[in-house]
Parts: sequence; structure tokens; C-alpha cells
Amino acid sequence: MKTATASTLALTALLSFTTLGCSSMGYQDPSKSELVTIDFGSTDLQTLAGDMMVSLEEAPALMYMENPGKDADKRVILFIGDVENRTAEHIDTAAITDKIQTQLFKNGKFRLVAGKQGQAQISDQVRFQQSGAVREEMMRTVGRQLGADVVLYGSLRSIDKKRSASLESAGRTTRDKYYQFILRCVNIETAEILWQNEVELRKRSKTGVFGR
Repeated sequence: MKTATASTLALTALLSFTTLGCSSMGYQDPSKSELVTIDFGSTDLQTLAGDMMVSLEEAPALMYMENPGKDADKRVILFIGDVENRTAEHIDTAAITDKIQTQLFKNGKFRLVAGKQGQAQISDQVRFQQSGAVREEMMRTVGRQLGADVVLYGSLRSIDKKRSASLESAGRTTRDKYYQFILRCVNIETAEILWQNEVELRKRSKTGVFGR
């Protein structure tokens, strides 16, 4: 009996250890809310980009813009610049502007010109074509790019506050994180701000002694 009991306890301990050591992995719906930590995540990116895109598309000053060099298409030509990361986190803000650009391209309200990365690739290709490796009749003509009417740029800031565990908080640690995302469109010729918007996010987490 003692031997059987000892064997049962050993088996139970082994199974418990095995269960604790197991890991799982699987695909998730990227459109669903993600809140693994309080730090910047995919849901925050989607929210900031989505809210900004709606406001940008509805801006009256960005409906159409006359320019002597334009053809019959009078849509605003938009250059998407940088979003400065002024948070303490390592956030790839280009992911936000890329998402905005993708949606604007799909909706077709603006004419979009290549950003810094695209211009660098174009410059590399121009140098290659002018190196003699490409047939002369196949070389692309330079100096014919579209000139942007407006430039889009902005900043992302955050305020992070923490309240350590105490008797008053019943042993729970509280973190509060606030994000402020600002974008603006500026007329390149006049430097006039034609549109500006702010999107705010705030998240809070409470953690107990055992992580609950």
C-alpha cells in the first residue's frame, strides 16, 4: 500500500511538472483586442491609425488643390513624413504611418508620392540605369516626379505612472499609461497647417503579489 501511494504521488508530481512546463502556440485574429501587457501593442496601432485616417479623409481643406503643374486630377498630392517617437518605449512609428498610407491608397482620396525609403530606392535604380547596364531607350527619364502639395508628420508621446503595492492598495501594483498621438498636414508652399488632429489612449493594469 505504501509503495502504491508513493508511486501515485510521484506520478502526480511528474504530471504537474509536465503540465507547468508545456507551452502553446497558435494564430490569433489580428483585428481582436490584444492586451498582453500595458505597453504599446497592435490594438493601439490599429486604433491610432484608424481614428487619424477617418479625420484626415474628412478634412475640408484637403478635398482638392489647384496647381499649375497638375493634370486634370486635382486630388491633393500627399507626402507622408515621419512620426517622432517621444515615448520611453522602442516603438516603430513607421508602422503607424504605413498603415495610414495603405488605407489612404485603398480609399483613393489622395495622390501619394514615395517617402524617404521609396526615394532612396528610386535613387539607387536611377544610378543603376545611368551606369551603362541598361539600354538607352529603356532608361527612365528623371526630373518628372510629382511635387507634393502637403506633407504629413507628427509625434507620439506617453506618460507612464506607477503606484507600488502597499497595504492601502491591498498589495496590488497599479500602472497607468497615457498615449497622445498628433498628426498635422502642412502646405509645402505656404507652411500653413491645413489639418491637425489628436488621438488619445489610456490603459491601466493592476497586478497582485502573484501576478493577478
